[in-house]
Amino acid sequence: MRPLIGIPLCLDDRGRWRRSREYLYIDSAYARAVADAGGAVVHTPIQVEPEALAGRIDGLLVPGGDDLPPPDAARYADVGFDLAPEAQVEFDRCLLRAALERGIPVLCICYGMQLLAFELGGSLHYHVPRDVPRAEPHHLPEVEGRHALCVQPGTRLAHLLGAAPGPVNSHHHQAVADPGGRLRVAARAGDGLIEAIELDAAAQFCLGVQWHPEKMQGTHRDALFSAFVAACRVARMRVETA
Repeated sequence: MRPLIGIPLCLDDRGRWRRSREYLYIDSAYARAVADAGGAVVHTPIQVEPEALAGRIDGLLVPGGDDLPPPDAARYADVGFDLAPEAQVEFDRCLLRAALERGIPVLCICYGMQLLAFELGGSLHYHVPRDVPRAEPHHLPEVEGRHALCVQPGTRLAHLLGAAPGPVNSHHHQAVADPGGRLRVAARAGDGLIEAIELDAAAQFCLGVQWHPEKMQGTHRDALFSAFVAACRVARMRVETA
């Protein structure tokens, strides 16, 4: 059987999709990438007992989403944040924490990578143009926008993508400033901004990337999702034989 991979849904609680209604939504590219790699997807809306939910899936993919709130709002008073709802952030954090504690594979993308770093004691740049003035533009056009990727030797990511994987897409204005003690930097952009982090332990697949591999063709998409689904398959077999 295909390993079952949970993907949290984004919450619209401000009537962006339709006034006076709350909607759950997600880009279907995530599910297609998982399915193409041999996995099965279950979308996970906000609900009670995320810890129990983590016990029923073989892997967790935390997708891109809206902004995380800065602790010092006055510093960014002129920045137009599109904040993720508090309920969604809390659910995503609880589900991610439970998945990490259970030891199942985790792949975090864009907002997901930032949440991973935040959950494990790291810190964020809440608005890259303000926090890192020397940084190159990272909110690039949806299709053709690309920047260089410098993968760190000896990392899981280097094993998956190779030393020179080519440029990646970039649709963000928030980024990881410090990955925290348990995570290590796996890749940077040409300007030094952190582009990938991973758990500093070979036993567990736990990878965060700032770009969107689900929207890319070739190595970035195929290698990352194939490795993630393969790790989820091993996790499923481990449970079945326990």
